[in-house]
Amino acid sequence: MNALVYHGVGKKALQDMPKPALQEASDAIVRISKTTICGTDLHILKGDVPTVTEGRILGHEGVGIIEEAGTSVTRFRKGDRVIISCITSCGKCEYCRRGMSSHCEKGGWILGNTIDGTQAEFVRIPWADTSLHHIPENADEEAMVMLSDILPTGYECGVLNGCVKPGDTVAIIGAGPVGLAALLTAKLYSPADIIMIDVDEHRLDVAKRLGATKLIDSSDGRAMTKIMTMTYGRGVDVAIEAVGIPATFDLCQAIISPGGHIANVGVHGQSAPLHLETLWSQNITITTRLVDAVTTQLLLKTIMSGKLLPKQLISHRFMLGDVMSAYETFGNAARDHALKIILTNS
Repeated sequence: MNALVYHGVGKKALQDMPKPALQEASDAIVRISKTTICGTDLHILKGDVPTVTEGRILGHEGVGIIEEAGTSVTRFRKGDRVIISCITSCGKCEYCRRGMSSHCEKGGWILGNTIDGTQAEFVRIPWADTSLHHIPENADEEAMVMLSDILPTGYECGVLNGCVKPGDTVAIIGAGPVGLAALLTAKLYSPADIIMIDVDEHRLDVAKRLGATKLIDSSDGRAMTKIMTMTYGRGVDVAIEAVGIPATFDLCQAIISPGGHIANVGVHGQSAPLHLETLWSQNITITTRLVDAVTTQLLLKTIMSGKLLPKQLISHRFMLGDVMSAYETFGNAARDHALKIILTNS
């Protein structure tokens, strides 16, 4: 089968790989219909995720059709259309029972990390009963791909951890796909203002179309001054960091108001300073989180009701066989105005 394979820092290749087989009775084999590329995949290629070894098939998002199910799989059968969660959950360990399936003792984020992932024609899904979701009959498959990762990530790690509530002033630093997913889901809570901050004019334009009330181009280094002016020196109630570099986390600390929440979403490949010398007395809450994908069903219902329209995040479409070109486009997002890319398996 065709698959996108990691071969060390900066190296990847589309190549023929063996079709996966069931290894445990709880496994399912899914024929991929559509998948996508995540910013985390770019972090892997930069060497930021050392758990990914050479020869690994990348990808942790997608939708498909059950090809084969193990004997202990009870919720799915051959031919079912499914959403593949980026988080594999055994559903039984202490962390899963606490709603922290990202730390599942037998799963967590393993697809495209410690086991082969979804940027391929087929993928093996461990613990299928608790790691897959049925696709409703009339659902749009492209919208369903957004439920694999970015929508739960933006919602859980940004909006829920940030405790967004009606009347809040929310700043989202980073108008990439996950930052925009946080924007879409923050709107469900009726904040007074959603300020989107980025250096990319096109992404800021997209954020405006999706409901951001104020935009800040931070390329001049004056984002903090602009935000404090907008908020009359008060700062923001919620700052969602959706980039993953020290400068953006530092900005969150500079603009947060007393009693506010800083919700980190970005994948950080290097250390970032924590300014406790100014924050210690400010009643600030700082949260970190790897998505647990415990809100997938809630978000699915919201999409099916028409109140959440994640298909707006898709900018490009490629066939799986053109995945190398898709990575070139995604890796040059500013040049090509790329957000989420759909890869379709023929």
